Amino acid sequence: MSTFNHWVRISSTLLCMGLLIVATEPLVRAEPLDDLIAEALQNNPDLQAAEWRWKMNEHKVVPAQTLDDPRLSVSLSNYPVDSLASDETPMTGNEVQLSQTLPFPGKLAARGNLAEQQALWYRWAYEDSKVQLTRQVKDTWYLLEYLDQAITITERNLGLLDDFIRLTETRYSVGTGLQQDVLKAQVERSKIMDRLYTLKQERVSQSTRLNALLNRPIAAPVAGAEGLEPVALSQTVQDLQDLAVNQRPLLRAYQALIDRSEAQKKIADLDYYPDFNVWAGYRMRDEVMGDPVAGTDFVSAGVSINLPIWRDKRREAVAEADSGKRMALRQLDDFRNQIFATISDSYALLEKNCNLVQLYGSAIIPQAQQTFEASLSAYQVGDVDFLNLLDSLLTLYRYQVDYQRAVSDSWRNLAQLEGAVGQQLLPDFKPALN
Repeated sequence: MSTFNHWVRISSTLLCMGLLIVATEPLVRAEPLDDLIAEALQNNPDLQAAEWRWKMNEHKVVPAQTLDDPRLSVSLSNYPVDSLASDETPMTGNEVQLSQTLPFPGKLAARGNLAEQQALWYRWAYEDSKVQLTRQVKDTWYLLEYLDQAITITERNLGLLDDFIRLTETRYSVGTGLQQDVLKAQVERSKIMDRLYTLKQERVSQSTRLNALLNRPIAAPVAGAEGLEPVALSQTVQDLQDLAVNQRPLLRAYQALIDRSEAQKKIADLDYYPDFNVWAGYRMRDEVMGDPVAGTDFVSAGVSINLPIWRDKRREAVAEADSGKRMALRQLDDFRNQIFATISDSYALLEKNCNLVQLYGSAIIPQAQQTFEASLSAYQVGDVDFLNLLDSLLTLYRYQVDYQRAVSDSWRNLAQLEGAVGQQLLPDFKPALN
C-alpha cells in the first residue's frame, strides 16, 4: 500500500504540473505574426492576381479618354483604263487625305471616368483582399496555438492516465482493486487517444492552410502563437460599425461601382449627339495639254457626322445604365448589412469567450482542481472509489482544454471583427490563468 500511495502522490504532482501549466514548447518555434502577415501579403498568389487585375484595368484609363488615331489615306484617282497615264486628262491625280474622328464634347471625359471607376473597383477589391488575407492568417495562427496547447495537455494527461491504469492494475492484481476500474480507465484512455488523433489531424489541416496562404510548401512546419493572453475589446458595436463605414475597402469599391454606372449613363445620354469626322486632302496633278489650270494641284476639306436616328437603341442604353446603378446601390446596402451583422455576431462571440475565460480561470478550473485533489485524498484512504477519481481527473482536463479554446476563440473573434471593419483593432488584455 505504501508503494501505491507513493505512486499516487507522484501522479498528483505530475497532474498539477501537466494540466495547469500552459505548454511553452510548440511543435516548432513560432514566427512573429507580423512577419507571417507580411510574407502572405508579398507571396500569396491570389492576392497577386488581384493586384495585377487592378493594374490591368488601371492601364485602360488613358486609352479610354484618348482620341482614336487619325487616318491617312492615299488614292490614285481617274486614271484611264487603256493607258493608265497620269497626263492625259485633267481629272487624273494622286490624292493624300488625313481625317480625324472627334467625339461629341464630353464623351471622351465620360469614357475616361468610366474606365477610372472600373479600375477603382478593382483597386479597392484588392485592398479588401489584403484585409481578408490578414484575417485568414491571424485566424489560422490563433487556431494553431489552441491545437498546440490542446495536444500538449492531452499528451500529458494521457501519460498521467497511463500511470493510473498501472496503479489500478497493480491494485487489482493484489486483490485490493476492481476489474471494472481497470476497464473504465482503459476505455477513457481510448477516448483520449481518439481525441488526440483528431487534434493532430486538425493541426495538419490548419498548418496546410497557413502554408497555402503564405505560398510555402504545403508540408513546411509551422507553429501558432506562444501562450496567448486573454483578450477583450473596449469599443462598442456601434463604434465598430461606424468605423467600418469609413474604413472597409470593399464599401469604397461598391461606391466606385455606383460611380461607374453614373459614368455609363452619361455616355448613354451623350450618345444621342453625333460624333464628327473632319478631313483634309491634297491632290497632285500632272500637266495636261489643254488644261486651263496647267496641272495646278487641288486641296479639299470637309466634315461628316453620324446620324443618331435609332432612338430605341439609345433609350435602352440609358435604361441599362439606370438599372446598373440601382443594382449597385442595392448591393452596397446588402453588403453594408452583412458587415453590420458580422460585427454584431463576432462581437457577441467575443464577449461570450471573454466571459468564459474569466469564468474558467477564476471559478471552474480552481474548483475542478480542488475537487480532484479532494477526490485524490479521499481515494488514498478508501473513501472514494476509482471511478469518481477518474471522473474528477477527466473533468479537470476538459476544462483546461476548454479554457485554451476560449482564449484562442476570443482572438479569432477579434480577427473576424478586424476583417469586417477593415483595420487593426487595439484590444484590452485580461489576467491570464495562473
